[in-house]
Amino acid sequence: EAVAASVLGVDSGAATRGHRFHHNSDIPLGKAGAYEAVLRDQGKVIASLDKRREMIREQVLQEGDRLNATAVIDPDLLEEVTNLVEFPVALTGSFEEAFLAVPQEALILAMKSHQKCFYLTDSNGKLLPKFITISNIESTDPGQVIKGNERVIRPRLADAQFFYDTDKESPLESRQAALGKLIFQDKLGTVLDKSQRVGELATLIANQVDANPEHCQRAAQLSKCDLLTNMVGEFADLQGLMGSYYAEHDGEPGDVSKAIYEQYQPRFAGDAVPETLTGAVLAIADKLDSMVGLFGIGQPPTGSKDPFALRRAAIGLLRIIVEKQLSLDLGELIDASLKTYPADLLQAETRTQVFDFVLERFRAWYLDKGMSSEEFQSVFVLKPSRPLDFHLRINAVHAFYQLPEAKPLAAANKRVANILAKQDSSDSVLALDESLLSEPAEKTLATEVQQKELEVAPLFDHGQYTEGLKVLSGLNTSVDTFFDDVMVMTDDVAVKNNRLALLKQLQSLFLRSADISHLHKS
Repeated sequence: EAVAASVLGVDSGAATRGHRFHHNSDIPLGKAGAYEAVLRDQGKVIASLDKRREMIREQVLQEGDRLNATAVIDPDLLEEVTNLVEFPVALTGSFEEAFLAVPQEALILAMKSHQKCFYLTDSNGKLLPKFITISNIESTDPGQVIKGNERVIRPRLADAQFFYDTDKESPLESRQAALGKLIFQDKLGTVLDKSQRVGELATLIANQVDANPEHCQRAAQLSKCDLLTNMVGEFADLQGLMGSYYAEHDGEPGDVSKAIYEQYQPRFAGDAVPETLTGAVLAIADKLDSMVGLFGIGQPPTGSKDPFALRRAAIGLLRIIVEKQLSLDLGELIDASLKTYPADLLQAETRTQVFDFVLERFRAWYLDKGMSSEEFQSVFVLKPSRPLDFHLRINAVHAFYQLPEAKPLAAANKRVANILAKQDSSDSVLALDESLLSEPAEKTLATEVQQKELEVAPLFDHGQYTEGLKVLSGLNTSVDTFFDDVMVMTDDVAVKNNRLALLKQLQSLFLRSADISHLHKS
């Protein structure tokens, strides 16, 4: 028996309706639990979204297997198609091989965005002249449905071919001047202004990482030209990629062509960083220019709003520097970027804001890798200006924290920090005077600190922080004994200051890598 109700003007009842083509009439329901099965068997409607999605996935993969090809399933397209059909039936159509002269990414995007079709590739990942469409009916003549889809898809592919052929008639470089009419941001000027700033910064970076400065400058000049091509005008997602194809067609050096595509990498979490050094340099310069400019005019990301994707840009910049192992100084790069802008355009605090913003992106990165917020903070408070150096330090801290000596040494460093923080600025913590050492525990600690300093200095100088902290873990026993046996704040001012000097030496030794006092959880 149906429960009487009315929802959005529709009265409840004990019947439903089936597929508009297969069963466009009422279907009585004996009980509510039979709804899904009755609708499927009589009405030709798969009510469950999850089941429709899996039906489509299985059918598409089966079509690929049947054709000895790989059917590529884009998750977003799968979700969209699942919501477009009630009774999915996968059918495979084909198109002329001549279209394969067009970059396959353009053809794939045309098939996906316009026709909601899945594509197929061979064992080498090359696009095949076939597509899989999901019909919403189980036709008695599927061949006619396939022909209809083929008739519709050909004009879309022909458009892509026309755009590609027309774009190639003019060198990519010929569009550069017109970028002066394309606004990047009202206060920051045109896209041409941006590409010129990026070129200047890329040249500086190239000289620091042994890249080819001429190639980096050239890549920057051409980097945004494809924004004015027909293909990118139709398919904005192809920016960078089409520029790379057109630059290659124009005979540009291989790394220059590839860098035009790589400037946007990594595009999303898990995406690859640029493969070429030229691409890495261009990507760093482009991302940093955007951050410096937008922070400088008071438009940083706020809350959930990040229209220029600066958070992604910052994480991408860090990933490139770390994964490509580039010894670049972030502060110096920001300073160089600031100089490419007109004087007095950007706010005075821009440097500090951008520096802190970029380093803060490391937090989520390392937390995702299983490191603790305490480990991150122990390095972050020192504000290392080289991201690669930051990376080496935090990995060393993570390894150190697994040692049994880590927690007591962290607690001791916290105690040292508290003692030193309580001293008035007028209190003079002088250099250690060994003649004032009287207690065996302080003599032992002083000797070991001096010995460890000699051991770890070359390690820390070469970024071998893991090895250095492991050496310093050997101080655990002497530090514990010192605090058990020695009164630091004695009435004898000279002795007190000497012991404070010893603690300052101990603290400074650890600070060469990280402030491990932050590892102590009180």
